[in-house]
Amino acid sequence: MPERRTPFYDFHRRSAGNLVKGGGDFMFPTSYASSLEEHLNVRRNVGMQDLSTMGEVDIKGPGAERLVRRLLVNEVQDMEPGQLRYSTMCNEEGGIVDDVTVYKFDDEHFMIVTSSGPRLKTNRWISEHAAGSSAYVTDLTAAIALPVLQGPRSRAFLKTVVEGVDLDSLRFFRFAPCRIGDVELLISRSGYTGELGYELYTPADQAPALWEHILQTGHAFNLKPYGVEAMQSLRIEKSLPLYGPDISEEDTPFHVGLGRWVRFEKRDFVGREALLRVQERGLERRWIGLTLESEVPAAAGAGIYSIADVATFREVVETGAEAGEHEDEFMPGERQVGRVTSSAMGHTVGRMLAMAYVDTAHSWPGNNLIVELGGRPVPARVAQTPFFDPENARVRARPHEDDQLSELGPEPARLTNARVPARQSPNGNTR
Repeated sequence: MPERRTPFYDFHRRSAGNLVKGGGDFMFPTSYASSLEEHLNVRRNVGMQDLSTMGEVDIKGPGAERLVRRLLVNEVQDMEPGQLRYSTMCNEEGGIVDDVTVYKFDDEHFMIVTSSGPRLKTNRWISEHAAGSSAYVTDLTAAIALPVLQGPRSRAFLKTVVEGVDLDSLRFFRFAPCRIGDVELLISRSGYTGELGYELYTPADQAPALWEHILQTGHAFNLKPYGVEAMQSLRIEKSLPLYGPDISEEDTPFHVGLGRWVRFEKRDFVGREALLRVQERGLERRWIGLTLESEVPAAAGAGIYSIADVATFREVVETGAEAGEHEDEFMPGERQVGRVTSSAMGHTVGRMLAMAYVDTAHSWPGNNLIVELGGRPVPARVAQTPFFDPENARVRARPHEDDQLSELGPEPARLTNARVPARQSPNGNTR
């Protein structure tokens, strides 16, 4: 497929070190400076990223709520106008079609925000199910740009440029109309980094000027753009899945640790019966977090093996001061118990991290495993997730806490073996 470009493409081409094709065949900037600096700046100050690759599907009409309730595994009937909610959409077999956020404007008006990779598929899925529902579906993606601001100083900065909304009273997972200069947009308190953050749904034709304005006015807050490499390390520290590497239609919400957002109280939603069967019979594999004894990340798809299935033999050292001595060499055995889906250096926690599917019997925190990395075995340990800020204190920070979070900076998190849920409440939909 030919490459696709967001409204900020010219800035990325001019300022980023490299562009790579990603989800939805869009060109993504990998980084603008170093991914380490960008990661830490989001944790300490405020960063801005282009997420215009995501899809926006507008749903209106007297049957809008009924359609959205049927498509999402989560409940929407109790939502208030101005509220957004995370959910998955599943097929009849319980596999995840997409993980999304739904925005409620009123009882007859919703917007579903899709992931980048499956955007077109998701739009078709919604449109096909809308037939005969008295709901009207419109793909608004081309008309909307989505710059996002993330970091402990994001609220303080936005208060200097945003008009028409009280950001101190805008709660987590709420949205409102506002203005920045002459640009009218929607501001949503959400994100994909585990930090206090906001997503700005902006008219595409006005977006490039808004982006430049934000960069120019944000200098005092150390506002800097960040690319997809920093996004990956930030979201992996928070164990937030990404559709494609971590999620597919082969996975159910239970496999990914998203079962808490399945509302079986609803009598009718797509995939309900299949998900009930999964819940009854249990899981053969789970999506878990690993810490790796490595200086480089593991490749997606890298095999994971049990220590019990690893053959140990004595190898003679042939060179160096220890020549002639024996050393233990570990080699993966024949039985693979899992595979890596995503991996990155956790710059805040100071460890090499990975997310992976492993057999349930090997998924308990503290379990030692082996990951095959570049043809050699690397020790790994199942860790509690998320790796960073498990209480979600940062995404829910109140106005008087902003400076405190910024001053703390990225303190290394303790990686314990305590059993906790595989995923905390998400701070935004996945990309």
